[in-house]
Amino acid sequence: MAKRTLLIQSILLCSMLMMIPIPAKAQQNCSSFAFSNGVGPFATCITLPVLNSFLHWTYHSSNHTVDIAYRHTGVSASNWVAWALNPDGSGMLRAQCLVAFQNSSGLVHAYTAPIGTGTYFIQLTEGSLSFPVPRLSAEFDNNNKEMIIFATLRLPAGRTSFNQVWQVGPLSGDSPQAHDTTGNSPNTRSTGTVDFATGQVSAGGGVSNSRMRKRNVHGVLNAVSWGILMPVGAVIARYLKVFKSATPAWFYLHVTCQTSAYIVGVAGWGTGLKLGSDSKGITYDTHRNIGIALFCLGTLQVFALLLRPKPDHKYRLYWNIYHWATGYVVIALSIVNIFKGFDILDPQKKWKNAYTGVIIAIGGVAVALEAITWLIVLKRKKDGGSLSDNNKYPPHSSNRVNGVNGYGA
Repeated sequence: MAKRTLLIQSILLCSMLMMIPIPAKAQQNCSSFAFSNGVGPFATCITLPVLNSFLHWTYHSSNHTVDIAYRHTGVSASNWVAWALNPDGSGMLRAQCLVAFQNSSGLVHAYTAPIGTGTYFIQLTEGSLSFPVPRLSAEFDNNNKEMIIFATLRLPAGRTSFNQVWQVGPLSGDSPQAHDTTGNSPNTRSTGTVDFATGQVSAGGGVSNSRMRKRNVHGVLNAVSWGILMPVGAVIARYLKVFKSATPAWFYLHVTCQTSAYIVGVAGWGTGLKLGSDSKGITYDTHRNIGIALFCLGTLQVFALLLRPKPDHKYRLYWNIYHWATGYVVIALSIVNIFKGFDILDPQKKWKNAYTGVIIAIGGVAVALEAITWLIVLKRKKDGGSLSDNNKYPPHSSNRVNGVNGYGA
């Protein structure tokens, strides 16, 4: 009897709860959302997995266009929002963006912004997309903290499925600033695919953890090898040989440093090739071409060591000039390409600042040693000594340095 009474009470309680009205905001999660300007209803709606965003659309097969409404909640007048299709890649690089924000005059500014491949962060500069956008507008609801972008897109011929990206970031005046790119933040996971014809969608992970790890490994290997070990090896070869106590240690240090740099650099170059093959059409032409040039020049330097003439050989002067010129070209290109890599990876500023500090430190040491070297050279010349007498290569190599610092008379 007691059990029957308890069951009846439970049924009555559930019935009462079902009669309690659900708040409108909870009802209007996606498909039941009513647009205030009378737009819609749309045929399809999805709740995007991150960044409090929703995408509504109606696909028109007759003219291959799609009407969309992108809603981004939880934003303020100091934020920009963007939704994009990426016909040729994934992520923000090469994305074709619809951008909106409330400008300093209080008006909502909506415009199109194509993204290139030069840097990972995006200035969101206004421009035409790779496909027509016949209609574009936006509205901002300050009470509900919601930005809505309305647009009609004429889709690329023969396709209804695309990679999509959506983002939010801060404003500085009327200029969009970089969004959050740290760790596994929602901004790094705001990608996926959408098929406007079938309504099928999938959530992406931005740059996957595995791919991000490969990019980081690629960056570290190349920064350490080409960007640090190579310049340090050059400083050792140019300046330490002047000091009597450093002979023949400087030679072994130089060879060890440069050989290690080349081996690690080749590993970094290999990871770069793998990343390039996995980029799904996204290329970083300048960064890639400089990397290929570095590998070729570095390999030539390694083979040139095996063909180094003896000090008294008539071609030794020309070999010295070649070795010096190629070495410094490699170092210059390495530093340039590492900063190109920073622009692509767009890591936290502390990493770029740290590398900049290392390069400045190496440069400062080189300047100081240059002054000390010439003081020693001039003193020895004044005393009638010979610089080359104090800078022999290891005995087994039968090599001596030609001229000041071993780079030819």
